[in-house]
Amino acid sequence: MSKKRKGVSSEKLSEVIVKGMQEKKATDIVVMDLRKVKNAVADFFVICSGNSDKQLDAIADSVDEEVYKTLKENPWHTEGKNNKEWMLLDYIDVVAHVFRKDRREFYSLERLWGDADIVEIENNH
Repeated sequence: MSKKRKGVSSEKLSEVIVKGMQEKKATDIVVMDLRKVKNAVADFFVICSGNSDKQLDAIADSVDEEVYKTLKENPWHTEGKNNKEWMLLDYIDVVAHVFRKDRREFYSLERLWGDADIVEIENNH
């Protein structure tokens, strides 16, 4: 199965994912540009934190809804809906990561992908 998306740019998809995160008051939103990173699995990672299982669900659902409403795309793959520590919505060239606040440091994606250009999004609430 081909994993290539058609049409919309990965930058635009990243912006829509950020909007979905902001709708549910996600914190510490970061956009990691991986396009210049050798062997990167995507163009962008969009990472955020939430405080509770309920908020993580709400953020993931909001991202899903916002991307579908704006771009008519569904995630190619999702993970973590059950464990509520780290939820992932994979849109192929952009991957949204929704962490429970206390687990984000443990996984430290920002350090793992240290070569990426990282943009921190201001909290909008």
